Amino acid sequence: MLKKRIIPCLDIKSGRTVKGVNFNDLTDAGDPVELAQRYALEGADELVFLDITATNEKRKTLLTMVERVASEVHIPFTVGGGINTVEDVRLLLAAGADKVSINSAAVANPQLIRELSKKFGSQCVVVAIDTNYDEDENWRVYTHGGKRATSLLTIDWASEVERLGAGEILLTSMSSDGTKKGFEVELTRAVCDGVNIPIIASGGAGSAEHFVELFTKTEATGGLAASVFHFGILPVPNLKSTLKNYNIPIR
Repeated sequence: MLKKRIIPCLDIKSGRTVKGVNFNDLTDAGDPVELAQRYALEGADELVFLDITATNEKRKTLLTMVERVASEVHIPFTVGGGINTVEDVRLLLAAGADKVSINSAAVANPQLIRELSKKFGSQCVVVAIDTNYDEDENWRVYTHGGKRATSLLTIDWASEVERLGAGEILLTSMSSDGTKKGFEVELTRAVCDGVNIPIIASGGAGSAEHFVELFTKTEATGGLAASVFHFGILPVPNLKSTLKNYNIPIR
């Protein structure tokens, strides 16, 4: 069994960490580099940085921030936002990122997944899937920071990105995002059952028990959260202690 990973997520807007609810009502949560340093010291296993307005603003991810993080933090980190080409990825990896996360660009050009996997290795390619429950009672894929619905169904798209060479999926429930009511366990279980690559679950974490439920009821290998870590609701060491008490294998 793969050991479970605890992964703080830093959503970046205008160089600051922000957090909202259901992808809206963003509030400031601090300096991303300072938060990254704190999480590394607390024992986080990985970090994810998402430049959440890069795609909508038609600009690239902030390379300077990636370089600062790489110089200060020595745990693996993934960067996403505004990534559209092989060259974009080359620059981010050269700046110090360990992995990249693509969402809108993958939907617009699925062959990009294959290109990146061949060029940099599948372990480097994370496909982020932002999903919401629609009026037809289907989990549907959204792009552009959750602003645009697509015709893609989440479980089908997860299988397709694996086929194209993605090494990992970052699955975010938009309806659970920021609510602190728990991960979307049934959805996560369904996606995990449909693919053979690691799944990071995101959206809804509010307590250590939510992580326990995620890791005992699904095959997700990572639990990602933001506000519970940013605002001190659930310190990483406390979370890891609870998981150990439930005999959940962690790094």
